[in-house]
Amino acid sequence: MDTRYILDTRRHARGAVRPLVIAIIAIFALLAVGAWFLIIKPHQDLIMADSGGHPSTPVSTATRAAPPPPANVAAMDLNQLLAEARTAMNEQRYLAPAGNNAFEFYLRVLEKEPGNKVASDALRETFPFAASSAEQAINSRDLGEAQRQIELLAKADPANFTLTILRSKLDAQRKTLDKQQQQAVDQEKAAQLAAQKAAADKLAADQLAEQQKAQLAAQQKTEQSRVAQQPRQQSAADGGASAAADGSGTAAGGTTAAVLVKGAAARYPTAAMRARQEGWVVVSFTVDPDGRTSDVKVVESQPRHVFDRAAVDAVERYRFNPAMKDGVAVSSVKQQRIEFKL
Repeated sequence: MDTRYILDTRRHARGAVRPLVIAIIAIFALLAVGAWFLIIKPHQDLIMADSGGHPSTPVSTATRAAPPPPANVAAMDLNQLLAEARTAMNEQRYLAPAGNNAFEFYLRVLEKEPGNKVASDALRETFPFAASSAEQAINSRDLGEAQRQIELLAKADPANFTLTILRSKLDAQRKTLDKQQQQAVDQEKAAQLAAQKAAADKLAADQLAEQQKAQLAAQQKTEQSRVAQQPRQQSAADGGASAAADGSGTAAGGTTAAVLVKGAAARYPTAAMRARQEGWVVVSFTVDPDGRTSDVKVVESQPRHVFDRAAVDAVERYRFNPAMKDGVAVSSVKQQRIEFKL
């Protein structure tokens, strides 16, 4: 047989198969569409007509006023409960408000007639959309209402896995809310502690300022008193020096004792002044032939070591006419008591 003839025959066979396959696919598509419109959709419409609404309608987030609940739900018969349930479904009151929603009416139907097909089918069909309502309550942090709706869903289908998801979201939202509330409490406590600390710091600063002001006033008063006493002390020292000079004049050419010609007031120690402390110091010292003092020592003091340094400094500034022996200046040792009074 000719090879060319065989190839041509195969090509014609392939060309005939392709339109056949397309025709078969088209027939199946038409059958599927016809089944949807003729069987499936009418069945769903029938179920939803019985249940009172179409669950594919999204849950509205708009706030609408729900009608008041029936006066005596417990006394209603099956038809009345189904009618109330259909009305609630039409108004998308799947789970709320409490006592006046589709799920509660259908559950009452099942209590009166376990296995009622209309109620069972309606609860099963609308469960996903009612779950969305519960999730909205969780997201809006209406946690008490969310808990009520989840419990209502559990009565309709306790084994539904969606309940696990909703409970997990509710628990997470509660933990988040508790954490935020605790943070708010902690922040409030921190603000209160900061305010208390600021008030305490201000009070301490005011008290310190008052103490410093009082101490400064006392120091100024003490300094004024000391300055006022210095002229009197200096006058007394100068008077003694003059008298000694007169006495030495009468004994010129003989033996005379050292005579003070220039005294110096002792500086009152600051610490003693602040403490309002008084005392005295007995000082021993040597008057050199040039009239200056040396080897100044504290013999006795009261209180000890408080006024010693001030007394020694004052005596070191004294100037004398030195002691004379046969007309020649010689060294001599003297003692002096210095008083410190405020």
